[in-house]
Amino acid sequence: MNTPEIGFWHRVDRVLARVRPHREPLTMLVDAAVVAACWNITYLFRLGFERWISARPDYDGWVLLGIVLAYAAASRLLRVPQSMWRFSGFGEIQRLLLACALAGVAAAAVVMGLGLSKVPRAVLALHPVVTLMGLAVVRIVYRMTYEHARSRIAGRDGVVRRAIVLGAGEAARLLLAGLQQQGWVVLGLLDDDRSKLGARINGVPVLGPLQALAEKNVHAGATHVVVAMPAATPAQRRRAFDLAAATGLPVLTVPSADELRTGKSRIERLRDIEPVDLLGREPVAQDEAGIAQTLQGKCVLVTGAGGSIGSELCRQVAFFQPAKLVLYELSEYNLYTIEQELTESFPALELVRLIGDVKDLAHLRHTCATWQPQVVFHAAAYKHVPLMEDLNAAAALRNNTLGTYHAALAAAEVRAERFVLISTDKAVNPTNVMGATKRAAEMVVSALAAQHPGTRFMAVRFGNVLGSSGSVIPKFKEQIARGGPLTVTHPDIIRYFMTIPEAARLVLQAAAIGESGQVLVLDMGEPVKIVDLARDLIRLSGHTSEEIAIEFTGLRAGEKLYEELLVGDETTVPTRIERLRIARLTGQAEHVDELLAWASLSGRLEDSEVRAHLREVIPEYRART
Repeated sequence: MNTPEIGFWHRVDRVLARVRPHREPLTMLVDAAVVAACWNITYLFRLGFERWISARPDYDGWVLLGIVLAYAAASRLLRVPQSMWRFSGFGEIQRLLLACALAGVAAAAVVMGLGLSKVPRAVLALHPVVTLMGLAVVRIVYRMTYEHARSRIAGRDGVVRRAIVLGAGEAARLLLAGLQQQGWVVLGLLDDDRSKLGARINGVPVLGPLQALAEKNVHAGATHVVVAMPAATPAQRRRAFDLAAATGLPVLTVPSADELRTGKSRIERLRDIEPVDLLGREPVAQDEAGIAQTLQGKCVLVTGAGGSIGSELCRQVAFFQPAKLVLYELSEYNLYTIEQELTESFPALELVRLIGDVKDLAHLRHTCATWQPQVVFHAAAYKHVPLMEDLNAAAALRNNTLGTYHAALAAAEVRAERFVLISTDKAVNPTNVMGATKRAAEMVVSALAAQHPGTRFMAVRFGNVLGSSGSVIPKFKEQIARGGPLTVTHPDIIRYFMTIPEAARLVLQAAAIGESGQVLVLDMGEPVKIVDLARDLIRLSGHTSEEIAIEFTGLRAGEKLYEELLVGDETTVPTRIERLRIARLTGQAEHVDELLAWASLSGRLEDSEVRAHLREVIPEYRART
């Protein structure tokens, strides 16, 4: 298909979509014109070309006006204007037949009752038949035009999608050509730049500012709203998402500026709303030179390399060109997945792929002795709070605390330059086993920092990571796909949030600027109510709260209404990186040693025993049941 033909049928579909919201008045107007035309056609058929005008009575115009009004009244009575022409079928013909019969009989009775004998009786008899054919033909032609346009511009799935695009900048210009090839029809663009108002970009008009999207006649006929503002600030993008969600239409967006810059995606590849779009916060600025100095040409080991955080760490580490990247992962599938991705994206990078368990100290020692890592990122952890709370406390202790000790000790024994523990806000005044085991892991790192001055030990603490495995976003998306309901534990529960890339950037930054015994904390701004996040996702998926409900299930064991990022006796100082602060890790090394020795014992450990030992080491731990 050639480009001019594509453009023509796109324009046709755009016109049809624009007039569709005004269907009822336009139907009345078109039908009135057809009734009038058929009156003249009937005269022509009855009297011939020579007399079809001259033989009419002087009052024929008034008679025609009355007939048009009679047909309009019959159509209204039978709800003909409410029908959609693109779906016209036998039911529509039946309504037209009744309307024409009713109007024809009424008109003939009035004309004959008034003694208007100069109006030919044959015209009165034939006009309803001719009008029925005319009205049917108009609808058939419309449906044929609609179907033909649809077949010419439909995507691979045969569906025509019509979009209103927010943004009329360079991104929108690049987007339009790609969308048309994919079967999209762009009805119009909206942009707050007044100089663009009334302009046309690739033949698509700029209809007004973003706020105009709230007007029914602007988004009527659209099936989607597309936010094409990759260079806008998070706050500006969030405003655009709120305006788009208010229409009740599904909302899509173009890749972010970061995705475009790194080549992860192309501008015409629309995607669903992602966690970063909902966050509405400026990302933390990176000291890329400092990170490059830390990682470039070094051997880097990542435990839990196939997890949601670990895999993103691997991607970002690979960007800084290490000499070797050691992938240490317990899951064969996760290891295979990240190895395949890195091989394709960074073909020159040497990868070492190891299936290993951080609870296996001997294997970790062998790994570190063999590959001599200079930087170690410890991402392997059990993090699902309710799962660890019920019957799995011992597993959490061994993996999160004892596993951290093994990884840190193995790194220290080969004199690694840096060891970075990935911690969590749930380690602050913990009320659950997962948080307590991570707090104990921080204390392990603090103790080893004093024992092994040749290695810098540090930790990074952040809030919930949107989009990570087990997090709320994937769960909500699955529930929306099933038609709901969305389950939230409490209407007032709040959490600090960050995205996976933000979390990985913070970890890399910690490796570059952190000193031994420190924990780096991100100033995460205002916390987010989980119920608000759920409502946002419902609206942005094109649904309403009536269609997909939210159910409150009650706080789970060990769950808090809010999380904290700093414990009370910690003091923080700013760093040269905006919104990053440093807190000193504290802990009693002798108690940690006792906990590790006990956790390493073979045999089954009861959950109650685990909690009791954790309380001895972490006085602020208060189990919530």
